[in-house]
Amino acid sequence: MTDIPVFVNGRCHTVPTGTDVAGAVTRHDTTLGEKLARAEAYATDGRGIEVPPDAVLAPGAILRVVVSVRKRDDADT
Repeated sequence: MTDIPVFVNGRCHTVPTGTDVAGAVTRHDTTLGEKLARAEAYATDGRGIEVPPDAVLAPGAILRVVVSVRKRDDADT
């Protein structure tokens, strides 16, 4: 298995091919990874579009993690 570069909050990380968003965020910062798992944070791609935690990353993926004051499940719809 080869490694690929991904960027999380502006920092480059090398992760195994097949790593998902949650895995990359956790590698960057375990606390952010836990918040993502509890829906207290969410990730966006380089364009600002929200991506699911289980989305598999492509080489060079850019992620930004946004911490929310309230859980995403509690958001107004």
